[in-house]
Amino acid sequence: MSSPRPFHKRLRDQFVYGSVRMLLVLLRALPRKTTIASMRFLARIGFWLARKERLKTMAHLSLAFGSQKSRKEIEQLACGVFEHFATAFVDFVRLDEFVAHDFQGLVSCRGLENLQELARNGKGVIALTGHFGNWELLGAYLAHKGIPLRVVGKSMRDPRLDQILVSTRNQAGYTNIARGKDTREILRALQRGDALGMLIDQDTKVAGIFVDFFGLPAHTPVAPAVLARKYDVPIVPIFMWLKEDLTYQLECMAPLGQSRTGDQAHDLHATIQLCSDAYEKIIREHPEQWAWMHNRWKTQPAAAS
Repeated sequence: MSSPRPFHKRLRDQFVYGSVRMLLVLLRALPRKTTIASMRFLARIGFWLARKERLKTMAHLSLAFGSQKSRKEIEQLACGVFEHFATAFVDFVRLDEFVAHDFQGLVSCRGLENLQELARNGKGVIALTGHFGNWELLGAYLAHKGIPLRVVGKSMRDPRLDQILVSTRNQAGYTNIARGKDTREILRALQRGDALGMLIDQDTKVAGIFVDFFGLPAHTPVAPAVLARKYDVPIVPIFMWLKEDLTYQLECMAPLGQSRTGDQAHDLHATIQLCSDAYEKIIREHPEQWAWMHNRWKTQPAAAS
């Protein structure tokens, strides 16, 4: 039996939970553009107050763009990251509203017919996306377009906040699968011909290999390549990013080529490198819309050996 969390941490969790519940009510009550403007203003303040997160974001941006951008440009880009995720949170809160109004005028698409064709044929697919743009809105939109979608995600530490997240996803039409807790449902989803949403753009404690990401080795989960090989399903990168007019662009790319040389280790590495390349390409195009607060290069080959 695990020991209870320290009182100060339980108090902090209660404060965070209560604040989130109040914020959800407030954000749903105000017009979208007003809410976005307000949250971006608060994000700019938070950028300067949250010193640790600010410095982490700038450090990671410097690793990727330090030779191309000045410190001032890195700082401005880092502040833009905070503003973007404030905007994404506003729209996550309003998922039920967007679904009810058929996403009218909110989303433009490129290539979605490829994923819809796979769905019509009952062909399972791994929909590769990341902590980029608005991945929650992406999931809701795909489900709204008739694509049976299951999303693998990490459970939040506070079960009350996790319930809010899972409930919002399920009500928007796509099903949450807790990472590491329901492996059988992942396998059943592919066998049924569902789309399985996977995000492997973070350094997590799962089976992985090192591939190149912005010129540096990054420990990357191998699950998509393993599953695609075992069940003979394509890996399709799909992303949704925010445009300047506060609408979204969805792009469904062509399925990634999967190497089959007979050397399994080589083939897995080649496939995961293609996944990493897809991430890097879209992030370079919209760098302010990726979660740079996360240390993507935390694990390094020497430390992993």
